[in-house]
Amino acid sequence: MSSKCIMVQGTSSSAGKSVLVAALCRIFSKRGYRVAPFKSQNMSLNSFTTHENREIAVAQVLQAEAAGIRPSYHMNPILLKPKEDFTSQVIVHGRPAGNMNFQEYQTGFRETALKAIRESLDYLKERYDIIVIEGAGSPAEINMRDRDLANMEIAHLADADVILVADIDRGGVFASIAGTLMLLDKRDRSRIKGVVINKFRGNLEILMPGIERIEEITGVPVLGVLPYDESLKLPEEDSASLAERKYRGRGDVKIGVMRLPRISNFTDIDPLEYEEDVAVRLIEAGDSLEGLDAIIIPGTRNTISDLMYLRDNGFADEIRDLSREIPVFGICGGFQMLGRSIIDEGLQESKLGSVDGLNLLDCKTTFTGDGKIISRSEGEITGAGLFSGIAGETVEGYELHEGTTVLGYVKPLMKVKRGFGNTYTMGFDGAADGNVAGTYFHGIFHNFRFRRYFTNLLRERKGLEKLDYVDDHFDASRRFSIDRLAEIVEENMDLSIIEDIIEGD
Repeated sequence: MSSKCIMVQGTSSSAGKSVLVAALCRIFSKRGYRVAPFKSQNMSLNSFTTHENREIAVAQVLQAEAAGIRPSYHMNPILLKPKEDFTSQVIVHGRPAGNMNFQEYQTGFRETALKAIRESLDYLKERYDIIVIEGAGSPAEINMRDRDLANMEIAHLADADVILVADIDRGGVFASIAGTLMLLDKRDRSRIKGVVINKFRGNLEILMPGIERIEEITGVPVLGVLPYDESLKLPEEDSASLAERKYRGRGDVKIGVMRLPRISNFTDIDPLEYEEDVAVRLIEAGDSLEGLDAIIIPGTRNTISDLMYLRDNGFADEIRDLSREIPVFGICGGFQMLGRSIIDEGLQESKLGSVDGLNLLDCKTTFTGDGKIISRSEGEITGAGLFSGIAGETVEGYELHEGTTVLGYVKPLMKVKRGFGNTYTMGFDGAADGNVAGTYFHGIFHNFRFRRYFTNLLRERKGLEKLDYVDDHFDASRRFSIDRLAEIVEENMDLSIIEDIIEGD
């Protein structure tokens, strides 16, 4: 069969586009089709390194997993990572192309971006039977229609029919459906073949009169109503979703994660929430650090600015004091903050230049402008500091960082077997001393034995019984959630229109 494209767009951000694409990838891959996800342009600080050592958004990684294939940079050819002053780092085919503001991107780079999008779409079409495309935001942003690179322009480019998803949980679902369709011109509107109402919590019978009326008004069928299932545990793409996750779990072991203003790759902390007696607490300005058993400083899109946030809100002094009693662990930008200083003479990271770090590890980080490390990585734990009991353990992760870190009188956390770590040449990664440790490896807590060792340290310090190295609930829950998501869609959505699109000539 020739390749077929179906596109999922939304009436707004967070309507459920990403998860519906994942569900469709799972459903049709299980039916024997070769399926691949695609998002032409994504804006996200939650990213991942593929096997090609290229950077893409985590949503496409989940969708590729649902399709049963390895993620590739062709599934997300353009990634925008917001920085400061209304600029974003522009990632093209998984590699940085520069920092640009909106005007620079649209006037000077749009054609380059569109070329990359075409190349990746053609690449996928040559290799897969079905391409399930995810839109961005809403197609009804009429002030930007002539600059669109994510919604209807891509639907026409791919010759894709569109399913429109609307979020009923936020209210005004019928107005959002009707308004979106009304604002589209005839050519764009002709692409929309059905509507899906997402995140429904109520009685479907009460909703039915509204569904019948909206179908009369718009002439577009409602293909299904998807229930809100809180049991699903899937990675989030948007940091705005963290507002719903400020407190997770009721375990005796309490881990505080600093919610930095420019937090990135926050999926690094997801596995900790699956430790049965661990409660993860996101710490914001005004919150107390009292009662925590460990502190994690996660990745950030701007290390220096977020370090100033910790300092301005009194967290820096508190973290230093608490490090005498409890573990403090930094990941990527969080690791850089733990050192003595951050050298940024070229103002690469921010306009603040060079600053003092938290001075918890004897190391310094320098932003040299030599480029960004993007790598799948593997290392062997050295046994330094907190991790003396797990020396020799192999861990995997991925690196997405600028800047190099030079250690003083402190031992590295691990010896790098694949990837780069602290410098641009393979050697050592991270550092560990006493209660404090850090790494450039994103995904380090996805390594079950490393995670269980760390949480067992916390259990032991509280006088709790340690857990055995069995039952990785995180991986099991992720697989279950993808399968359950597909089941929910199959049970509550009429797939016949999509089947006709796929099977048609």
